[in-house]
Amino acid sequence: MRLSEIEEFIVNLFDTKNNDCFHEESGITVRGTEGIKRIGYCTNLTLDTIEEARKNKVDLILTHHDAWDFMFGLKDACREKLLEYNISHYFNHLPLDDCDFGTNNSLIDKLGLQIIERTHLEDGFYCGRIAEADEGMTFEDLVQKLGALLEEPVKAWKFKDEAIKRIGLVCGGGGFTTDLKVAVEKNCDVYITGEKVLYTIEYAKFMGMNLIIGSHTFTEIFGIESLAKKVKERYEDIEIIRLMEEHLEAL
Repeated sequence: MRLSEIEEFIVNLFDTKNNDCFHEESGITVRGTEGIKRIGYCTNLTLDTIEEARKNKVDLILTHHDAWDFMFGLKDACREKLLEYNISHYFNHLPLDDCDFGTNNSLIDKLGLQIIERTHLEDGFYCGRIAEADEGMTFEDLVQKLGALLEEPVKAWKFKDEAIKRIGLVCGGGGFTTDLKVAVEKNCDVYITGEKVLYTIEYAKFMGMNLIIGSHTFTEIFGIESLAKKVKERYEDIEIIRLMEEHLEAL
């Protein structure tokens, strides 16, 4: 029953495990093999990442996102393919955004910033952060550093010239003006997220807020990587590998 044991271990990593929405936002979606020797991790569950798992002889896929319901037919197609390949799947969404080793904290750590406040409460989970740099940096240096971490070009709009000290961050889908408004109210110098629409940019310009947009997929990869590493620390005989995903959003 290795799969169930791993699931129990993961659940106990989270302080939010008693949240009413915890099991809606995380869990095993497909039980293939129970004997887990190799785990593959990535942000999204798609047919492409399932094929990557098959090629790499993965027994269990860990993802941040389950297959999306609003991509009509994808969830059923993924389930069928996972069962065909006898691969198990576990996802963890909002709890991973919230936790200390998760999506937002992991990217902030890699940027060398200090967390000041948890923000953007959704269903009892804090999906954003306010962070500060020990020393002010230029906007251009921050853009370059984020792009290097994500291994893709990021989009950036400079709407004021001051040094960057205080950062608002929502990894993934933080492109609504209501998300950006929190960074404005917290007196941030820049807002970083993984999605944008016209209104995001126009509101940032209106408020004089610097804006950096990475991709939804790769602003969130480091959280699921951290989770996979925790499983590896507990089960030393298990191998973990990163499943490659295409930089579709950077094209």
